[in-house]
Amino acid sequence: MANTVFRLVSGIFAFFFGILLLGMLIPQNLSMPVDGAGGMNYNSQSFWAYPWGKSVTHKGVDIFAREGTKVCSATHGIVLSCGPLGRGGNVVFILGPKWRIHYYAHLKGISVRPFSLVAKGDQIGTVGTTGNAAGKPAHLHYSIVTAIPYPWRIDNSVQGWKKMCYLNPIDYLEGAQQN
Repeated sequence: MANTVFRLVSGIFAFFFGILLLGMLIPQNLSMPVDGAGGMNYNSQSFWAYPWGKSVTHKGVDIFAREGTKVCSATHGIVLSCGPLGRGGNVVFILGPKWRIHYYAHLKGISVRPFSLVAKGDQIGTVGTTGNAAGKPAHLHYSIVTAIPYPWRIDNSVQGWKKMCYLNPIDYLEGAQQN
């Protein structure tokens, strides 16, 4: 009986470890999520800017564009959730390669559904001013969150412990190809 339980637990562990490893091996090649945007459309110093309203530090990048501009998935993945969400307004969460969650906020419109598959470059919505972006210039707030924390990224900055989960999207956008 104990041997059977051990084999079952070992098999379950091996299955989940295999899934985890497979997700880490899928290549990630991001593209600019805002149609026609480039380095002039965002501030390259805005990631982890402090102070930044109720969120304390800015954990992403704001990419400015005309309201209604097409927003595309920066990577292939699965839509985990989408819809209105507090300060983010209309948001989309996409699970992409390497167990990274791509967060798109302040969208005017959303054109995907939960649990749908998206390819890099597929339209997921349009640039807007929803949530706490109301009354501000239209932009997309884009963040990348790793589901597997990187504790070596922790530092002494304000909320620096959270850096183990937030990756700087600007590092991936600089040199990213257009959709």
